[in-house]
Amino acid sequence: MDHELELDFLCEVLKKCHVRVTMMSTHDTMDDTLDPLISNVLGVFSDRSLTLQKAVGRIEKNTKYNFTNELKLKYIFFRLPIVSEKNILFIGPYLSAPFKSGEILEIGESLRLPPNTQKLLTEYYATLPIVSENDRLFSMIDIFCERTWQTQSFSIVEVKGGNTLPLSHIDPISRGNTFDETLANMEMMERRYSFENELIQAVALGQQHKEKMLLSVINGQMFEKRLQDPLRNAKNYCVIMNTLLRKAAEQGGVHPLYIDRVSSKFAMNIEFTADIKAIPELMSDMFSAYCRLVRKHSTKKYSPIVKKTVLMIDSDISAELTLSTLAEKQNISSGYLATIFKKETGKTVSEYVRDRRIDRAVHLLNTTGLQIQTVAMHCGIMDVQYFSKIFKRQIGMTPKEYRETVRR
Repeated sequence: MDHELELDFLCEVLKKCHVRVTMMSTHDTMDDTLDPLISNVLGVFSDRSLTLQKAVGRIEKNTKYNFTNELKLKYIFFRLPIVSEKNILFIGPYLSAPFKSGEILEIGESLRLPPNTQKLLTEYYATLPIVSENDRLFSMIDIFCERTWQTQSFSIVEVKGGNTLPLSHIDPISRGNTFDETLANMEMMERRYSFENELIQAVALGQQHKEKMLLSVINGQMFEKRLQDPLRNAKNYCVIMNTLLRKAAEQGGVHPLYIDRVSSKFAMNIEFTADIKAIPELMSDMFSAYCRLVRKHSTKKYSPIVKKTVLMIDSDISAELTLSTLAEKQNISSGYLATIFKKETGKTVSEYVRDRRIDRAVHLLNTTGLQIQTVAMHCGIMDVQYFSKIFKRQIGMTPKEYRETVRR
C-alpha cells in the first residue's frame, strides 16, 4: 500500500486517544468484530449474525461514512484501496458528547432492554472516549482520506442504524450474575484500570502533552456509581485520582514537601465543586498540575547530596542560601558541592537560588498585594534595589512594572 506509513500513523494516534480501530470485511459481524464487549453487555439481545453489508449496504469507493447505531454509538468507516478482503477501516465506537442524566435509561427503554442489562450498558458507555465534533482527529482523518484517495474532494454519507439490534420484550426476570455479565464487568473494569495506569505513568514522566489524549475518555458516566448522588460519586472518584496522581508524582522523583501543597489544594477544590459538569475540567487541572510538578521538581536523576541541597533551597527560599552555608549543613566542602551541583543541574548553586527566588517573587506579585519590599524579604533578598535589579534582568521589567502589567 502506498500510504502504509500514513495508515500506521493514523491508527497509532487514534489508539493513543483510546479510539478503537478495526480492519474488517463487509462479511464480518458488526458487534463481535467492532467491539466484542458490546456483545457481552447486551448478551442475548445482540444479533451476532449481523454483517456490515446487511447493516449499512454497499460501501462505495472514495466515500467516508459516519455511522450512528441505535445505541447512539458513533463510528467512521471507509474502504481502503488495498487488495485484501479486510479493506474497510472502521473507527469507533465513540461518543460525541457525554450523555445527560437518564438518557442511557431512555436508550435502554427504546430497545426494550431489561434493567440489569441497562446497568451494564451504563457501565459500558463509561469506557468510551468523547470526541467532540470540532476535534482535530476528524481533520486528520479527512487529510488521510485525501492522501489515500489522491483527491481533494470525496463524498460523506451519514448512516443511521436501522434494525441492527432486535427489539425484544422487556424480561421482568433478571438473568442474574451470568458468565457474560461477569465477563463484561471484568472487561470494563480492566479498561478503566488501564486508563488509570496510563494516566499515572504519564504523570510520573511529566508528560503533560498527553493530557488531551488521555482525558478524552473522561465523562460523567465514568464515575463509579456507589452512591445515589452523582456529584458525590464524581467527587469520590476525583479524591481517588488525586491520591493516585500524588503517588505518581512521588514515583517521578518529587519530594512530598511539594506534592502535599498540590494535593491539599486539589482536596479543597474537589470538596468545593458544586457542579458535576466541572469535574472533567478539574481532572484536567489535576493532571496538568502534577505533570508540571514532576517537570519542575523531580530530583530522580540527582545524587543524594544534590537532592538534599535542592530540598533545603526550595523548603525555605527566604533563608540564607549561600554555597558555604548549604555545604556546611551537609558536612561537605563548598568546592565539592559546587562541582556536583553544576554537573547534575546544569546551574551553579547561586543561579539555582536566584531562579527559585524570582519564581517565588513572580508568584507573590501575581497573587498578593504585598509591597515590593515585603516581596523581596519573602524571597530572601533584603536590599529592594538589588531585588528590582535582578528581577528586571530575569523578567525584562521591574517588579512594579510587572505587577501593573498583570493587573491590566
